[in-house]
Amino acid sequence: MKKISIVIVSYNTEDVTLDCLRHLKKNFERFPSDYEIIVVDNASSDQTVLSIKKEMEKWPELKLIKNEANVGYGRANNQALDISQGEYILYLNSDVIVDGLNFEDILSLMDSHQQIGALTIKVVLPSGQVDPASHRGFPTVWRSFCYFFQLERLFGKVPGLGRIFGGYHLTTRSLDTIHEIDSPTGAFYLTRSSILKKTGAFDRDYFMYGEDLDLSFKIKSLGYKIIYYPLAEVLHLKYVSGLKNRNVKVRSKTRSHFYEAMKIFYRKHYSSKYPEFFNRLIYFFIDIKSKISK
Repeated sequence: MKKISIVIVSYNTEDVTLDCLRHLKKNFERFPSDYEIIVVDNASSDQTVLSIKKEMEKWPELKLIKNEANVGYGRANNQALDISQGEYILYLNSDVIVDGLNFEDILSLMDSHQQIGALTIKVVLPSGQVDPASHRGFPTVWRSFCYFFQLERLFGKVPGLGRIFGGYHLTTRSLDTIHEIDSPTGAFYLTRSSILKKTGAFDRDYFMYGEDLDLSFKIKSLGYKIIYYPLAEVLHLKYVSGLKNRNVKVRSKTRSHFYEAMKIFYRKHYSSKYPEFFNRLIYFFIDIKSKISK
């Protein structure tokens, strides 16, 4: 059994994925650990698979699953989980650069605090800002309303008002201190393989987006804590293969998955709390928001 399995899903991001892998390799040379890396390629049309196979020739800890079709982010991660040997599982985006991270430090923290079900570190964007998606509250109706109508941006950091309007990105909490959150981003999502077996890992209903929030919801429902640990950090390039992709068709499909994920999450976790007419209103609003975003 390995201490940690790092799972990376790739899709037409050859250069980015290779950069991620090579930084990981250098990082483990500097900070040794008992690890394996599993890349799941979702039927890339570029040279990603060929390039990874070349890396595997000189890197025994690196493994590859090659899909004949794009099965989506969550399902691809679940495929890696099925063959993983790690006590801990790290879901890592292919556009994340790991440099100077001693995994043993954060794994020791989780070893000594069994109530921690998942953990993320400081995920920093190229701008130097902490990725807002790495520090979230669950998207309740009120929090989502405040976010989409810019109330969080306007009042989220105003003393006394932040707790009311800044719940989605937990704006009242310091990004420099260790504390509990509802959910990190799938860009750097560390959890226990034992917990994934209890939760069933990522929900197959999500193609991409939303599955990280859904998993966090299930982890916290089991009574575990999810921790934001800013004493270590990684760089997240972000949007390389998603909502800001240069390919118009890719952007369109990604946007569709993005808003569909909102509907799925709401239906699974909140719709039973409200009358049907209200649920229809929520779905209508999401559809309008999707059209406006085009």
